[in-house]
Amino acid sequence: MSNSAQVKLEKLWQRGRSFLGVEYAILGGAMTWVSESNLVAALSNAGCFGILASGSTNPSSLKEEIQKTRSKTSKPFGVNIITMHPQFDEQMQVCTQENVEHIILAGGLPRSEAIQYLKANGHKVICFAPALSIAKKLIRSGVDALIIEGMEAGGHIGPVSTSVLAQEILPNVTDVPVFVAGGIGRGDAIVSYLEMGASGGQLGTRFVCSQESIAHQNFKKAFINASARDAVPSVQLDPRFPVIPVRAISNKATNDFLEFQAQVIDQFKRNELTQKEAQLQIEHFWGGALRRAVVDGDVENGSLMAGQSVGMVSAEQSIQDIIFELLAQAYEAISKRSTLLNN
Repeated sequence: MSNSAQVKLEKLWQRGRSFLGVEYAILGGAMTWVSESNLVAALSNAGCFGILASGSTNPSSLKEEIQKTRSKTSKPFGVNIITMHPQFDEQMQVCTQENVEHIILAGGLPRSEAIQYLKANGHKVICFAPALSIAKKLIRSGVDALIIEGMEAGGHIGPVSTSVLAQEILPNVTDVPVFVAGGIGRGDAIVSYLEMGASGGQLGTRFVCSQESIAHQNFKKAFINASARDAVPSVQLDPRFPVIPVRAISNKATNDFLEFQAQVIDQFKRNELTQKEAQLQIEHFWGGALRRAVVDGDVENGSLMAGQSVGMVSAEQSIQDIIFELLAQAYEAISKRSTLLNN
C-alpha cells in the first residue's frame, strides 16, 4: 500500500467518515437475526459502522440489544427500524430514550412525521432511496443521508441494479451523503462508487461468515459453498397473488414455496379459499424461515437470504481480516488507476 493511495481513499470517503463518525465509511447491512450486538460491535470496533437489525424484535428486546451493543463498543453504531413494523413508533421512542445517534429507516417510504420526530429528538436519519425522485422527496422531508441499494442485495429487493441506481442518483444528489449497497463484496468496488460520488459503501453478505457472526455454522457453510448465481429472487406464480421479491440461496424451501403457491392458487380457483385468504397463506409461508436457517441451522427448510456477492465469500474470517482485505483491495485499485493515469 502506498501512502498516496491511503490519502486518496481518506479523501474519497471523508464525507461519509465525518457523517458516521468512523475511520472507514463502510456500513454493515442490517440483517435480521445476524446483525445483533456481537457483529455490530465487532464492525464498529474495527473502525466501520455497525447497524443493529430490529426487524424481529419488540421494543423491550431492542432496548436490551442496544444496551448490549454499548457494553461491547464505545464506537458509533446505528439502528435499522422497519417502517412497517407493528411497533414502529415504540421502536423509535426506544432509540430516543437510548440516545442512538443514527437511525436507518427501511422497509418502505417513511412518513414525514416519523422523520420529523427523529430529527426533533436529535437523531441523524438515513433512508433508502430506490429511485431519484424518491431520493429528492426524502431530502425535502429532511433526511440526513441516503442509501441506494440495488437488486443484487440479499433479502427484500427492488427491481433496479446497483450500478444503474448509482448512475441515476449519485450525479444528481449532492445535498446529503449517499451510501451504495447491493452486490458489493470487494474494496475496489467500493472505490469505484466513491469515485462516482458516493460517501461510502454498505456490505451485508460479506460479513455473515465472520467469526464474530452468531449465524449457525450450517448457515455459514451454505454461504461459503454458494456461487453468485445460487442467490436468486423468490418467484411469483400468479400476478393476482403478488410476492415481494426476496433474494436467497436456492434450497429445498425455494422449491417448496413454488409448490405451495400452486396448491393455494388451485384452492382459490376451486373456491375453497377467498383471494384474501389465499394471499395471506402465501405471505405467511416464510414466517420464521429466516430464524430456522440462521439460528437453528435448518438450511433445507429455512430461508438463506444472501446477496449475489455470496460468491465472494470463501471462508470464515475475523471482521478485522475482512476489513484489512477490503482496504488492501481499495488501495490496490487506487494505485493501479494512478499508474495508468501517469503513463
